[in-house]
Amino acid sequence: METKIEDTEFYEELSKVMSELKTLLLRKNTQYGDSIFNPVRVFSKGDPMEQIRVRIDDKISRMNSSPHDYLDDTVTDLIGYLIMYQMAMRRNRALRN
Repeated sequence: METKIEDTEFYEELSKVMSELKTLLLRKNTQYGDSIFNPVRVFSKGDPMEQIRVRIDDKISRMNSSPHDYLDDTVTDLIGYLIMYQMAMRRNRALRN
């Protein structure tokens, strides 16, 4: 009998991780408002992509300076910012077309 991808342990684990990440991103977006794509702009005038790149740099810096402290949270945040960066790229492409 052929195993379908839906039946594999990988599929189950991937689905769980992606669901948890989606829940986290939605919760943070509700908690902080749409601060990534619609920031308050009191001090920073950078566009959303630049602001996401700064946050990614901060997370990578934290991983390099203290590789064992809060590693799971830092990696999860980094993945979240990379997803939002991809969303920002798609939004920019859609505006150009």
